[in-house]
Amino acid sequence: MTSTTNAPDPQADQEARRADFLAYYDAEAADRARRPIPPWRTAAREEFLALLADERRHTVLEIGCGPGLDGEAIVAAGFEYTGTDLSPGMIEVARAAGLDARVASATGLPFDDHTFDAAWSMSTLMHLDDAELDTALAEITRVLVPGGVFAVGMWGAQELTVGALAEPDQDYGPPRYFHRRTDPMVHERLGERGEVESWWTRPSRPDSGHRYQYAVVRTPGAGG
Repeated sequence: MTSTTNAPDPQADQEARRADFLAYYDAEAADRARRPIPPWRTAAREEFLALLADERRHTVLEIGCGPGLDGEAIVAAGFEYTGTDLSPGMIEVARAAGLDARVASATGLPFDDHTFDAAWSMSTLMHLDDAELDTALAEITRVLVPGGVFAVGMWGAQELTVGALAEPDQDYGPPRYFHRRTDPMVHERLGERGEVESWWTRPSRPDSGHRYQYAVVRTPGAGG
């Protein structure tokens, strides 16, 4: 008799997480469109857009655009914008706001090499495991022009915390997977893709280990 063991199946885990994300974010799309972005996040966005304007950048890709709140501000600032999100529900709301947005995964961006001058991704990449994060960062670098810049913000923690998180107040669907990395972990991974020109963290509340990690990274130039 041959015995078998139930070995972990990374692909099955990834597909299950993706199904949970779609259920959650499709259900949340309309409410998220009405939820304002906090002032500290909008300040980071305006500073990033000012950098792009100073460098005469024109095309911006957003990874994890949600309902398009940042996208509307990017377009209003005069940039050519493309948004992507895994959730069809989010994309439907973003398109209704007049944005060029399409369903796509951060780990498989449907664009040619060197298509965009800059990229923006907030509160998205912490939903990826380590292998997926590496793939997503490689994809972002691939679709940017040499010397392009990208801004990344994600929720992290003082200690590595991995697993599904249920929302206590609003039940939109299954718990979402979070991979909350430490500051050195995030900084190191981003530094592998270029020069980290800006970096800050912000605790979710005073004395909390849960924090927002934000960076602006410049990819290697044509001679880099």
